[in-house]
Amino acid sequence: MSRRPAPTLSYEVFVSEPIPTTGTLPTGARQLWSPLSTTLISGVRDAVLVDPPLTAQQTARVGDWVRRSGKRLTHIYITHGHGDHWFGAARLAERFPSVVVYATTGTIQLMRLSTTGRRKLFWDRLFPGQIPDTRVIAQPVPVNGFDLEGRRLRPIEVGHSDADDSTVLHVPTLGLVVAGDVAYNGVHQYLADGGLTGGIDSWLQAIDIVRTLRPEAVIAGHKDPDRADDPAILDETAEYLRSAQRALDENPSPEAFFDHMVGRYPDHVNPGTVWLNATLLLG
Repeated sequence: MSRRPAPTLSYEVFVSEPIPTTGTLPTGARQLWSPLSTTLISGVRDAVLVDPPLTAQQTARVGDWVRRSGKRLTHIYITHGHGDHWFGAARLAERFPSVVVYATTGTIQLMRLSTTGRRKLFWDRLFPGQIPDTRVIAQPVPVNGFDLEGRRLRPIEVGHSDADDSTVLHVPTLGLVVAGDVAYNGVHQYLADGGLTGGIDSWLQAIDIVRTLRPEAVIAGHKDPDRADDPAILDETAEYLRSAQRALDENPSPEAFFDHMVGRYPDHVNPGTVWLNATLLLG
């Protein structure tokens, strides 16, 4: 009886814990930023890192984690243009000089927008003095993806999720989708980019694209570290979006929206994101 060869790739997820921002919640508590997932996909010798974190301190911890793996970091892949999923890339490239940083053309455009004007002010206001060098060093990823020790990693463009021009990284060998912010896992979802202008419908379509890949594991860009990377999070993410849309359709006050979503999802991590949504969409 023949046996299927064991996959030569594996993956691990590093979750950077929530950190305080300069904002406050209606309760007076300090507003936090959501936990951030960074994925290391490893072969026998080499590895690919997906979505470096936000602050200099978080980036240093991820760099130490990569170093402890003993793998040679060949590539960094960035799923979308929100700064909390790529601001650490340039610093990691300094630490691992042979690395190539990849993103799609649409993501690179949004990355550049995040380094100037109101988008840069948004990050600087929330995290004064904490954000590392934000040079955009990413180059366009090949259309057909790139290899890790002979195994293909495929970027899939899905359109809008919580940001425009979002992608996921598909690793067929592992049945894995590193979903960026197309999927959330037990964490309140950021809706403010397009939440009142059709963005939720587009996000639901992006989730449908990921479903067609039939993944065995889905890594969310923001996850509760105690939860598994179960593909069921695609349905959970979609249900949250529909619930938020129904609430927004009522044109509530920011406080009423906050109370509704936190009450409906009491076990979700980080109500600070709900308040950020409320102030940006309804304030």
